[in-house]
Amino acid sequence: MPADKARNVLGQPLVPCSFDPLTGYRRNGCCEACDTDAGRHLVCARMTDRFLEFARERGNDLTTPAPGFPGLKPGDTWCLCTHRWQEALDADVAPPVLLASTAADALDDLRFEDLRSHALDEHLAIAHAYRCN
Repeated sequence: MPADKARNVLGQPLVPCSFDPLTGYRRNGCCEACDTDAGRHLVCARMTDRFLEFARERGNDLTTPAPGFPGLKPGDTWCLCTHRWQEALDADVAPPVLLASTAADALDDLRFEDLRSHALDEHLAIAHAYRCN
């Protein structure tokens, strides 16, 4: 999907997820679809202790810094793979999501009702003046 057409799961223009830490498959702050992103990093989620531990137990340590990656802490927002968010949902540890910053393409893999039931208040999304181009 062309970046200027990026939409969120609410059908509105996609709002960036995070600039600090800088997230997104392209590291542009947006959880947008990209043909080269096999992991489908489309869900903007607020990290929790429970989720970070869950991810680490599955071999994806998101807390340890690495070159180009600051390491995450609870409260950070980050673009998650759709399959990892679904796994966390199934294990009852799914982190909350920002619907305005979660790509519409995530609905190919996830149910809107599940995302909505884990949604944070929309005012927590980065200012709507910013859009993912």
